[in-house]
Amino acid sequence: MSEKIKIIAVAGATASGKSRLALELASLYGGEIISCDSMQVYKRMDIGTAKPTAEERRAAVHHMIDIVEPNYNYSCAEYIKEAAKVIEDVSGRGKLPIICGGTGLYLDALLRGQNFSEESSPDEAVRRELFEFAEKHGKDALFAELERIDPESAATIHPNNVKRVVRAIEIYRTSGEKKSELDRRSLEAPSRYDARVAALRYNDRDILRRRIDARVDEMIENGLEEETRALLEEGVFEKNTTAAQAIGYKEFLGYFRGDTSFSECTELLKTATRKYAKRQNTWFGAKNYVNWIDADCETGIKSFKEIVNSASKCFFG
Repeated sequence: MSEKIKIIAVAGATASGKSRLALELASLYGGEIISCDSMQVYKRMDIGTAKPTAEERRAAVHHMIDIVEPNYNYSCAEYIKEAAKVIEDVSGRGKLPIICGGTGLYLDALLRGQNFSEESSPDEAVRRELFEFAEKHGKDALFAELERIDPESAATIHPNNVKRVVRAIEIYRTSGEKKSELDRRSLEAPSRYDARVAALRYNDRDILRRRIDARVDEMIENGLEEETRALLEEGVFEKNTTAAQAIGYKEFLGYFRGDTSFSECTELLKTATRKYAKRQNTWFGAKNYVNWIDADCETGIKSFKEIVNSASKCFFG
């Protein structure tokens, strides 16, 4: 068996400081950054997804950003396959692969060595047919089909989660294999990586709340409303249901429809982002491979140097 590829990953909630830490680590240890964010893969969705700035991209090579058009429903399976190629390339050139992002599902699948077969790649025609079936006959009828072909997967997916139900049926129709069986084989397969993961956290929740509020204010100042309107006029949100539900965009879509005022839209965005950060912390908190780095102390936020030192000890001993 070939030697495992050494990687490090910087995780944690939105606005916790992951990107800045990853940049510093890349500078110190000769690394390249691989985004682990389900929305940063989309072109022209820049402000709402908090992509690295042009200056940050000049400071370190970034991967898995701006790789598909925003009207395309990019999947976790596709991310794992493409990210694996990037990691192998970065490591092969003697650089340190640094995974950075807050999409826990993607990171977990990558670290566990989840192997998605070529046959299970998305099939837009099948997917469209299944969504149309759900629209015409109802989500319960769609779920009944999943129960028929893959009862084990049906037991783990809520009937209201139409997107996941569609994906499970799509896998069976395109590959001839049940999603539950593919998942089982993935869990049994050894990981190809020697990975160390650290996540930033704030024990004082008010600190993260203030950071999130400041992040939202900055996004709006930088043109989030205009970006959302341009994507709407392009027809992105009609074609990509994932993008339409993304935090930052869905709140402005409600504002455009006249459902909320601008100030209400802003507050809804801040509230949704805080709730998302809480879910992220819960997700990473349940993973035994995560090493936590406290970014605050009794007197407030730790110095960036202290955070970098803590991360270096976590990753490199």
